[in-house]
Amino acid sequence: MKKEEVPQDKSNLSKSNLRELCYATDENGNYTTALSTGWEPKTIALENSIQDINERIEQAKSDVKNGVASPIVYFMEVHKMDWITLAGYVGMWTWRVKRHGKPSVFKKLNEKILSKYAQAFEITIEELKNYNGN
Repeated sequence: MKKEEVPQDKSNLSKSNLRELCYATDENGNYTTALSTGWEPKTIALENSIQDINERIEQAKSDVKNGVASPIVYFMEVHKMDWITLAGYVGMWTWRVKRHGKPSVFKKLNEKILSKYAQAFEITIEELKNYNGN
């Protein structure tokens, strides 16, 4: 893309006077950088992704409140993690971390395991243990 063709569409970046660095070609065909306020297709995709994430967070919150899931599921969604990523952060097998997503199993976790989750979510053990979906 030529430097003068770099998109300058309305986006979340333009609301805060931020610009995205893009690569483009100059008048001699050499690669250079250019600033963009946004590109409509990218903005739409990003907004859809954020909406999906927010819906999953609300579902996890509801599941914790209704006793269907443990607080681990909620905090995992808030931190935009999946089971594999969370397992990597806490240093456990994925199947074991998934099991901790069940309220009955979560209630039996010891302080050492809870501290791994609390550290991964950057919260205290008490915040993790006492989260009830409200």
